[in-house]
Amino acid sequence: MSGHGDPQPMTSRRAAPLQGVAEIPGDKSISHRSLILGAMAVGETRISGLLEGEDVLRTAAAMRAFGAEVTQTGTGAWSVHGVGVGGFGEPEDVIDCGNAGTGVRLIMGAMATTDITTTFTGDASLRSRPMGRVTDPMALFGARAWGRSGGRLPMTIKGARDPIPVRYVVPMPSAQVKSAVLLAGLNAPGQTVVIETEATRDHTERMLAGFGAKVAVEDTEEGRAITLTGHPELNPQFIEVPRDPSSAAFPVAAALIVEGSDVLVPNIGLNPTRAGLYETLRDMGADLTYENAREEGGEPVADLRARYSPDMKGIEVPPDRAASMIDEYPILSVVASVAEGRTLMRGVKELRVKESDRIDAMAKGLRANGVAVDEGEDWWEVEGIGPLGVPGGATVMARLDHRIAMSFLCLGMAARDPVTVDDAAPIATSFPAFAPLMTGLGAVFTEGAA
Repeated sequence: MSGHGDPQPMTSRRAAPLQGVAEIPGDKSISHRSLILGAMAVGETRISGLLEGEDVLRTAAAMRAFGAEVTQTGTGAWSVHGVGVGGFGEPEDVIDCGNAGTGVRLIMGAMATTDITTTFTGDASLRSRPMGRVTDPMALFGARAWGRSGGRLPMTIKGARDPIPVRYVVPMPSAQVKSAVLLAGLNAPGQTVVIETEATRDHTERMLAGFGAKVAVEDTEEGRAITLTGHPELNPQFIEVPRDPSSAAFPVAAALIVEGSDVLVPNIGLNPTRAGLYETLRDMGADLTYENAREEGGEPVADLRARYSPDMKGIEVPPDRAASMIDEYPILSVVASVAEGRTLMRGVKELRVKESDRIDAMAKGLRANGVAVDEGEDWWEVEGIGPLGVPGGATVMARLDHRIAMSFLCLGMAARDPVTVDDAAPIATSFPAFAPLMTGLGAVFTEGAA
């Protein structure tokens, strides 16, 4: 079972050249944060371009449960009347976050310094993922948590009655953990300091400053230190959500590996803490260009043009780039399988605890389709076969993971024989328009097995 109803197999077949414009939905990370900070502001925050996938809609429902007024006013257009920092009310029922790992961890942080009790759950995939990385620092503020063994959902959190500010060194590169601590720090007195030894996506810091919080960022001997002054009054905003670079990765990658393709992907957010994949693809020799570079809402944006690139070579991806492209390694491994030579990806153990063990899922699926893969606890290596060389022909297990499903559907577009994904339903959590968008460019997807 997918956690979304009955499994929905989907098969991808070799495609003719992909052509056209790929209109990508709004950035998921920024969409989650827009709703949460809007709910913690005083007054009306208006949002345009919000991603209306299942994950983000779960966050919208959670903010309603805490007392904010959250309404859709049009396609991608939303209004949030916030309750202020510390103004969350106690939900009447369990908060079901579905498949949203980002959503549940950020919401836990946002409520952990308010004196309310909340129980969280999710689908089968989310219930298998560790939450101790968030509840441990929340305990430093004074919150308490009770969950299943291994710190897993369902979990009940009792927010701190008298929260204290904390100084926390994030033990692993994780924007979710950093953001949860900063959101908790909003309702704590004094200054909360988060130190990360490896920089991660900085949407939370940017957005907190935009809402009027006092946030200072500096490089220290310990690492990148973010200092937040507690008890601000957050001012409502108008937020234009840039388009999601993680979702854009799929039509971009497909265009690079399908013979004769030329695809334009407009208005993509290129925050340097998120754009590692595109830098890596260009290092491999991809014909990928940035057009009309500009800034929107404090975030760098550009139009991406991707053309078929038969001369791509395998590379060793710098480990320090991992945090800026952690969600894109599955689709990178698909591109690597069609490049010439080996692509080595190191420092990626975080992939073991995503929606699935993404290293294991991609390794098994690629091997089933004729691609050689070697792997370790925090690294993996793909032996590229070159353009037109991947055999395909297998059915792979998506493991309730939207990115695994989309990655293998892209592989099928360049493989000699069709590739089937056992369940494409989880794609709706982040990119509900994926199939129609890709088929509009020229992909050949069919429901069911080959």
